[in-house]
Amino acid sequence: MTDEPTLDPQDWSALRAVFHEAVDDGIAYLAGANDRPVWVPPPPEAIARLTEPVPHGPTPIEDIYATFRTSILPYAVGNVNPSFFGWVHGAGNAQGVLGEMLAAFMNCNVGGREHIAVHLERQVIDWCKALMGFPETASGILTSGTSLGTLIAMTVARDARADGDVARDGVAAAARGLVAYASSEAHSCFAKAFDLLGLGRAAVRIVPVDADRRIDCDALERMIAADRAAGLKPFCAVATAGTVNTGAIDDIARVGAICRREDLWFHVDAAFGAFAGLVEEHRAEVAAMSGADSMAFDFHKWLQVPYDAGCVLVRDAGAHRAAFAARKEYLAGAERGLAGGEPWFCDYGPELSRSFRALKVWFTIKSHGIDGLGAIVAKNCRQARHLGEVVGRHAPRLELLAPVSLNIVCFRYVPEGASPEAANTLNKELVADLQEQGIAAPSTTTLGGLTAIRVCLVNHRTRTLDLDRLIEAVLRIGREREGRLAGE
Repeated sequence: MTDEPTLDPQDWSALRAVFHEAVDDGIAYLAGANDRPVWVPPPPEAIARLTEPVPHGPTPIEDIYATFRTSILPYAVGNVNPSFFGWVHGAGNAQGVLGEMLAAFMNCNVGGREHIAVHLERQVIDWCKALMGFPETASGILTSGTSLGTLIAMTVARDARADGDVARDGVAAAARGLVAYASSEAHSCFAKAFDLLGLGRAAVRIVPVDADRRIDCDALERMIAADRAAGLKPFCAVATAGTVNTGAIDDIARVGAICRREDLWFHVDAAFGAFAGLVEEHRAEVAAMSGADSMAFDFHKWLQVPYDAGCVLVRDAGAHRAAFAARKEYLAGAERGLAGGEPWFCDYGPELSRSFRALKVWFTIKSHGIDGLGAIVAKNCRQARHLGEVVGRHAPRLELLAPVSLNIVCFRYVPEGASPEAANTLNKELVADLQEQGIAAPSTTTLGGLTAIRVCLVNHRTRTLDLDRLIEAVLRIGREREGRLAGE
């Protein structure tokens, strides 16, 4: 016995009982995903229960769990439901949840050192290199998602193409005049990364897109030539495999060829489109990703790993390490003991403290196999084509606003005789109605000045009947709102 404090419970059996109850409730929550409203906004009373001063004394774990069960669990974002179509949120999977829970039990810091979590992350990265066609000598690191992966990749690209030592002398002295290129449909994380890297958002040249909303490669070549003539230093171009707005896939092969000819760093944003290559009909469209200097993608989207889990791969491992390695003497490696395990992951990204994300990725891939996960990707692509066809059958009341190229369908309800502004307002309200009634959760976007109902299919639970029900609800609510509009 000792009077020294510890955070371990005095009664392990009581804590075990709460854990068992929580696991049972969690499995029931996933198993019942089809039977609940897609989204329920947190009511004021639930928010009020969470609003309290800093607790200075202990609260029994039974009471804490009771609050979670009644005031937190019922009011999630809704992406476990098969009718969640908003943004690009994967649905997670039960086996991945087990990996997440066990990783928390182990409580590993995967910044480095010699322990099994480091080896498991290396295995997951090796799988990724094989899947994406990268050489075995490439480097990689798991991240919170593609946004952080993009920041890491752009840091490596900036330092590799700078005229001097950016880490020592700063951007103004070593990286003046660097500019990069991404389409108008590219993700906003690129502008944010350039802001954080000190290059400025204006250093990202926005390239127009073609009628299929893919990067205009002719315009890209003209912009590179114009910037060189102006004395600037083009250093990077980005191709997107699956844009967030419409799911368009850029001509990755041509962007890569331009980069090689112009000596630019070639980056691919494949946040969810990386796994389009698991589907035969899309394999050729994304095959050229294997020639990229870097690429970033997410597991928590189409691979269904619980949030958060992403990855960045870099072809030149030496350049990758040179951009981030900066260990102090108290982080020195060793030939033996716990300080071994070189190379350390902290030398390949901005974080020293890193969670054991690889375990839930490993559980997911081992449990379902790449073929099983690829079957979900194929199903979602088929469902998108089906939805596009159903929208077409309901013309002119429904209108497709972009080609269905992968897994995203953008359409709108067209109220008869309404102005463009009134039609836009109706579609925004229609989407909010769908969400608040718990029917479905699409999102909205704007294409050519028109508000689109945007349906993104990355959910392994989604059934074709969920999409048919969505269309029925869109037509019903649209007619109701159109009637009110006519009566005003």
